[in-house]
Amino acid sequence: MKLSNPSYKAFFLSLALLCCSISFAQSNKQKQLESRRQELRREIQKINELRVEHKSKVQSELSLIEDFNYKINVLSNLIKVTNQQANLLSREINSNQKIISDLRTELKQLKEDYAAMIVKSYKSRNQQSRIMFLLSSEDFKQAYKRIQYIKQYSNHQRKQGELIKAKTAELQATNTQLLEQQELKKKLISENKIIQLSLEKERKDHQALMESIKKNLSMYAAQIQQKQREADKIDKEIDRLIKAAIAKSNEKAGKKSSSESFALTAEEKVLASNFIANKGKLPWPVERGVVRLGYGTQRHPIDNSLTIKSNGVRIATAKGAKARAVFEGEVSEILRMKHVNPIVMIRHGNYLTIYKNLSTVYVKKGDKVTTKQEIGEIATNSSNGETILSFILSKGRETENPASWIYKM
Repeated sequence: MKLSNPSYKAFFLSLALLCCSISFAQSNKQKQLESRRQELRREIQKINELRVEHKSKVQSELSLIEDFNYKINVLSNLIKVTNQQANLLSREINSNQKIISDLRTELKQLKEDYAAMIVKSYKSRNQQSRIMFLLSSEDFKQAYKRIQYIKQYSNHQRKQGELIKAKTAELQATNTQLLEQQELKKKLISENKIIQLSLEKERKDHQALMESIKKNLSMYAAQIQQKQREADKIDKEIDRLIKAAIAKSNEKAGKKSSSESFALTAEEKVLASNFIANKGKLPWPVERGVVRLGYGTQRHPIDNSLTIKSNGVRIATAKGAKARAVFEGEVSEILRMKHVNPIVMIRHGNYLTIYKNLSTVYVKKGDKVTTKQEIGEIATNSSNGETILSFILSKGRETENPASWIYKM
């Protein structure tokens, strides 16, 4: 059934608005995915750069496994995001093809209507027929209405011509966008094939290393357990210092020293409030680095029967890199233990950030620090060339996942 003139216009207008809203939502999603894809590509670049820096050193098997696991995880995420982008592009391409089809239908209808108007105008084209049309009016009122009709008809004819031009331009623009989307999809598919090959290589190298490690698994298990004991010892000392600092703040405020939380001054309450307000937006504690070990209790990548208890994150960075305060605060403690590199604790009201494995410390206890202020140089392991910062964030004595606080960690 053929739609009447106002009906088909309303139909196509509704359809155009719906397509625009869908297109806008898809466009935003596409931008988010592209942003995430570029982040993962930069992450892989950082991993590769750090690998080149460590190439001249003999890395331990434990470090290499962590490297492989991390890069495999990032590559897998990159493939996943790229696939999501390609799938979204497929939907956008289908949507644009539908829009093009609807535009062609609308354009055809507009041209048919316009042709009919031209024919009608041609039949009544001479001035005499228009005059006769007016003179045949029964009264002045009807003559006036007929003059208005002639003007409106003329305007409508002009507008129809302009609408045809606008729809033709829209059709051409949508066609161009469609071609760009098809090219981008081809590019993404091509890139994904390269990433897949890289991932397969990493997995093969990882498997080969694991086969080698399994031959001496008991030796590695002993090393892992020894490292965990050392880490637990340091964490226990940090917890003792935090407990003492809480007790001191409560005694100063005239409260029970057994309290589990800091007694805050008015200034410290404001600082804590500002710290919370910046959750998810805090800068990294290093200028450039990648997370080698995440937060929480997790299976060890070499021996699944063993677990790693991580109160923070371990960040691999470049030799000579500096540790930076993630927020303004006061240096609460500088911990120095036998056979352990210095540790700096910074208090932000009732929150603490802790920076482990520094070779040189630039601050002293009681110093006020600002966001991104360098507080020390991170130690580099002389045997394997690795520069690792261990970073902890806690509310009182309770540790929290730094990835929830640090921007895009």
